Amino acid sequence: MTAEDILRKLKALSNERNRKGMARYGINTEKAFGISIPPLRELAKKIGKDHKLALKLWASGYHEARILASFIDEPSSVTEKQMEEWVRDFNSWDLCDQCCGNLFDKTPFAYSKAFEWSSRDEEFVKRAGFVMMATLAVHDKKAENDQFLDFLPIITKESLDKRNFVRKAVNWALRQIGKRNLILNKEAIKTADEICKISSKTAKWIATDALRELRSILVQDRLKAPKK
Repeated sequence: MTAEDILRKLKALSNERNRKGMARYGINTEKAFGISIPPLRELAKKIGKDHKLALKLWASGYHEARILASFIDEPSSVTEKQMEEWVRDFNSWDLCDQCCGNLFDKTPFAYSKAFEWSSRDEEFVKRAGFVMMATLAVHDKKAENDQFLDFLPIITKESLDKRNFVRKAVNWALRQIGKRNLILNKEAIKTADEICKISSKTAKWIATDALRELRSILVQDRLKAPKK
């Protein structure tokens, strides 16, 4: 299946109603077809992993084609140069999140990019840094606690960023790290308590929202439950 074949399939799945709905949720629809994630995942399964095809789909500039590219690309083939080129193309929170959670967090550069991008100025690049922290906390089952403890000072430092797509990602990273295990839960709660002391509405929202979940009975019971 060529990139041209796939683009024709995507155009055939276009849904103007969905496209308008995407716009209401803050998604850039300038080059979007209005296709939801499940059909894209089904198409990705039929295509299989294909690095070269992923590059061509990304180069098309179409929103759903780029999300599809993140599904079919091979993490082992992704270079640091590619990651830098793609992250600069992020223009929507969903493209950022899908690409980081489907592909980038499985590359050898995942942790270094989380650190690097979280200190960048561009809104969606900075968001990508914190999304990487959040998705690594969920997906990298073999990672040591220290790898996530190193993220906490950055979360504190960047909790002052008022931009909506950044602050939500900072909050997400703090919550996911704190839900990984009891040790990280304790440290994430300690970090959130420190953030609460910062004289900033944004920082206080990030921290209090995270504390609500991290201290919840549901999370505490899950973390304390015997491992199967």
